[in-house]
Amino acid sequence: MCAAGRRWGRRQRALLCAVLLAAWEAAWGQLRYSVPEEMPKGSFVGDVAKDLGLQLPALRDRGARIVSEGRTQYFALHGKTGHLVTAERIDREQLCERVQQCVLRCELIVEGEMQVYRIEVEITDINDNSPSFKESEVEERISETSAPGSRFPLTRAQDPDSGRNSLQSYELSGDEHFSLAVQAGPGGDQRPELVLAKALDREEAAFHELVLRASDGGDPARTGTARIRVTVLDANDNAPVFSQAEYTVRVPEDVPVGSVLVTVTATDVDEGLNGQVKYSLKKEADTALFYLDTESGAITLLRNLDFEEGDFYELEVQAKDGGALFDTAKVEITVTDINDNAPQISVRSALSEILEDANSGTVVALLHVNDRDSGKNGEVRCSLEGDVPFRLEKSFDDYYRVVTASELDRERVSEYNVTVRAADGGSPALQSSAVLALRVLDVNDNAPVFAEERYSARLAENNAAGALVLRVRATDADWGQNARVRYRLSEGRVRGAPLSSYVSVQAETGALYALRSLDYEQVRELQLWVRAEDGGAPALSSNVSVRLQIVDENDNAPQVLYPPAAAAAAGSGGAWSGVELAPRWSEAGALVAKVVAVDADAGQNAWLSYELAKATEPGLFRVGLHSGEVRTARVPLARDAARQSLVVVVKDHGRPALSATATLSVVLAESVAELLAELGSAAEAAAPGEAAGSLTRWLVLAVAAVSCLFVAFLLLLLALRLRRWRRRHLLPPDSGALRGVPVSHFVGIDGVRAFLQSYSHDVSLTADSRKSHLRFSAASCCDTLPARPLPDEPAPLLGEGDVPSALPADPSAPSQAQPNTDWRFSQTQRPGTSGSQNGEEAGAWPNNQFDTEMLQAMILASANEAADANSTLGGGNGTMGLSARYGPQFTLQHVPDYRQNVYIPGSNATLTNAAGKRDAKNAAPAGGNKKKSGKKEKK
Repeated sequence: MCAAGRRWGRRQRALLCAVLLAAWEAAWGQLRYSVPEEMPKGSFVGDVAKDLGLQLPALRDRGARIVSEGRTQYFALHGKTGHLVTAERIDREQLCERVQQCVLRCELIVEGEMQVYRIEVEITDINDNSPSFKESEVEERISETSAPGSRFPLTRAQDPDSGRNSLQSYELSGDEHFSLAVQAGPGGDQRPELVLAKALDREEAAFHELVLRASDGGDPARTGTARIRVTVLDANDNAPVFSQAEYTVRVPEDVPVGSVLVTVTATDVDEGLNGQVKYSLKKEADTALFYLDTESGAITLLRNLDFEEGDFYELEVQAKDGGALFDTAKVEITVTDINDNAPQISVRSALSEILEDANSGTVVALLHVNDRDSGKNGEVRCSLEGDVPFRLEKSFDDYYRVVTASELDRERVSEYNVTVRAADGGSPALQSSAVLALRVLDVNDNAPVFAEERYSARLAENNAAGALVLRVRATDADWGQNARVRYRLSEGRVRGAPLSSYVSVQAETGALYALRSLDYEQVRELQLWVRAEDGGAPALSSNVSVRLQIVDENDNAPQVLYPPAAAAAAGSGGAWSGVELAPRWSEAGALVAKVVAVDADAGQNAWLSYELAKATEPGLFRVGLHSGEVRTARVPLARDAARQSLVVVVKDHGRPALSATATLSVVLAESVAELLAELGSAAEAAAPGEAAGSLTRWLVLAVAAVSCLFVAFLLLLLALRLRRWRRRHLLPPDSGALRGVPVSHFVGIDGVRAFLQSYSHDVSLTADSRKSHLRFSAASCCDTLPARPLPDEPAPLLGEGDVPSALPADPSAPSQAQPNTDWRFSQTQRPGTSGSQNGEEAGAWPNNQFDTEMLQAMILASANEAADANSTLGGGNGTMGLSARYGPQFTLQHVPDYRQNVYIPGSNATLTNAAGKRDAKNAAPAGGNKKKSGKKEKK
């Protein structure tokens, strides 16, 4: 049982070995074919595609080819059929002269797969050569004293064929004195010898003719013949004798030509001619490599030895005396190897280009390394020179593969010259090298990189359309199409419009252009992104921020806010619509007005300066250079004209500077009445010079405005009457609200009476033939405006905001306190433009509704009286000669809020916003010009 198990185990191992051997041969692609020699070119050797299991399209597409060692290529691959065919006529005797089995090796290399398949082709011999003798006629000299049985070596025939086709037998014919004997040499070769069968007698026959025939074993057999002439000599007692039957010598293969390898010696005891010995080589094939001196027996080297061509030589030397007696000796020359052959590196297949993203382990080249030396001298070690991302792998036998060891980067190294170095194991070692040129192809693995992290540029406004702003530049480390960078703008919007309508970028150069003229006052800065994109697939891109700052230019003239443009235009044409009051008693440096202007530009282009360009009375007024405040330069004189026209020029600091003008109308007056009178006379003086159409237009506007106010007043009065009537019916008879109210509490305007409330501060307008002014009554609450005006005085006014219900219901109610003297409203106390001065008299701007409405009522009454008298009072713009602040439509919402910066013309005081006391206490007296009392005026 155990024996059976052991046998089964041996069978399994044998089967496994057979399977492994078959797998090994299949893996290494070993193929072996046999073909006879002398086949014509293109003869079939084997079906390589079928035997290796390769598809014909794959062989064609992947670049399969046959490579043979040596210069001559004996085999080729037929691309259409996949057959291995002969490329040249093969002569076995020429290729394998000394080799019994002639095998030629070649490799099938598949370029696309970097695979190698080894193929061995055995060249079988055919009987294409006949045995031949070097000499067709041979002369032998034999002494007549030679005993029967003596042997004499004959020249041997040569047949380059092998096996049965080589020399097989010899035959001798011609004479009964001789026979043929064939001896077997050490290498199995046949050595013919002539045997003396019968004693010779020179007197009977001096010559004998023989024929030696050599035959091979071919079918049919081939033969070769040589004629032998035997000359019978007289008696020669002694033959030459070599000192050694066999000479052995070892020489290195690099022994110099002409060196004596060995000297053979033979002696003959005979004297005279029979004792003279001469040497000769019997093996004629060696005469081309070695030379034997016939006299001395020295064997000399005729050409260089090569261990790789032959490492052993056997010579047969013959020593013959003058009597034709001879002796033979064998000379064996062994050639030792030296390290005289450097390794040979053959590039079987190699790539010239490789993608930089090739996987690690990609085969780059297939190499064959061979060293013709033997032993350690033929042991080869291969390596790669330098620090390169490749490694060397041994494929099989003497084949190596160069493969990638790591990732390649074309941007770092675009080309490699890989040096493969091979060194043998000799001492000293010989080495050789081969260079593989490999170019790394680009892959789009780098995005464009801008030269700067961010870009910024400054562009002056009002630029020409298409102006160059700046250039952005990006570089791509890739090559070719992958490095071609194109630029474009990222999407965006500016002031609701697409960004592309403002700027554009040139796709090829990166030049950024402005597509339109930019305005600093509209767009002060453009923030955009430029994208750089390469031409790879897929494309890679990067962005950069571009900041475009618009630089301001002086393209906007100053704009005057005060005085208004309409008032300035009217004033420049002779009308007095924007009127400023300057009391004649104003001190030098008193604030009269303020010109307010702005400039839409920025920086020094918006720095404004004010100059007085023209004045009716030079030297009377001056303008602050930077504030625009119009102040008196001196105290007004009596000879100064009442109406002053000032032209103020406002300039910016641009280059060139731009300017605007403002016209101010200043009236030198003591009171508002005098101001109104002056305006009325100015209007009458200006009216005849105006065109009839313009006068009619302004009159119509004035009448319409007054009519509207009159209708509104009637409606208000009607409403008050209805309310009063309703209260009369609702209240008891003894509580009449108007009972006991003086008639003077009603003021008539155009036949309509309105009820005036009684406040602690009553304001009335009195006039005489010389001047008009405001008077603050110091009476009690019952003191009101007079019921009828004097014949030459303007009609009194009633504020529109007065309400009858505000009157006390009982006339016996306690009287109100005396009015605060701080509320005295002089002619010079009226609102003006910005600016503040410390005036002579302190006071507060009236900020209650009654005071404001009383002022409106006074102006309305003056306008109404002027209208009834067919006087335009200036007739400039429908405001009856007053500025917009005192027109019939004047309300608080039409007046700019100057309470933060209110001045009193002609004084250095700034009105505060504090209200006066409403009780009976006396306030601090205010300085200034006191108004005349009513009694004095009557006088």
